[in-house]
Amino acid sequence: MNKQIQIFNNPQFGDVRVTIAENDKPMFCLSDVCKALELTNPAMVKTRLSSKGISNADTLTKGGIQSLTYINEANLYKCIFQSRKPEAEKFQDWVCDEVLPSIRKTGGYIAARDEESPEEIMARALVVAQAALERQSKRLAEQSAKMDEQSAKIDEDAPKVAFANAIVASKSSCLIGELAKIITQNGKAIGQNRLFVWMRKNGYLGTKGERYNIPQQQYIEQGLFELKKGVRSGSDGVMKTTITPKVTAKGQEYFINKFLTLGTSNC
Repeated sequence: MNKQIQIFNNPQFGDVRVTIAENDKPMFCLSDVCKALELTNPAMVKTRLSSKGISNADTLTKGGIQSLTYINEANLYKCIFQSRKPEAEKFQDWVCDEVLPSIRKTGGYIAARDEESPEEIMARALVVAQAALERQSKRLAEQSAKMDEQSAKIDEDAPKVAFANAIVASKSSCLIGELAKIITQNGKAIGQNRLFVWMRKNGYLGTKGERYNIPQQQYIEQGLFELKKGVRSGSDGVMKTTITPKVTAKGQEYFINKFLTLGTSNC
């Protein structure tokens, strides 16, 4: 709770000490409220209030610094309802019509007292204004920090979002070179040759002989790759069978997710 205590004065109800909580809500000194409403047993009154709206604050009194009980606005109204004092309604009107609007507008209470000089009123107003500025500055700093955190999160998630979009767009098989382009366009720069090297190094493609750059059987069975067979005419005029590895839609999703977890040095 904010340690700054302010005094609200009313000729009929006397002084009521108030502090502004960390959530910028006013907290009223329970003993002052009880005195104003002629509630003679503050301890008993406290048992009828909501514990969520009760806090203690060190307060300067005639007997020195004491920890006094302060209550929130909702509990203040509960106290008013408990009072049998005919003027309880007037007390509520004073709080609702004068005190609370002043607090919400300026962060404090600056109603002039008869015995105060213009200089004293101005000095008190400056204290209230300074407190309001400090709370506003704190709120702005918290909002700025939150915005920075959100911005950083957006930047962090941008590649993941792009990859997710690429996954959704993948509905058919593609060449390994095309997969490299998809990965590069979505934040992980890698060319076709490097992707082939990475796949061989990590055991997805064969490394020797006729199986060179051909997907390993286990990954074909898992549905990550498929083989497209064709024929072409060789330089000697003889027709030869060709095998082209392609990455399935499932394989594209698999490798895109794989690259999400890899640093640049691992690509």
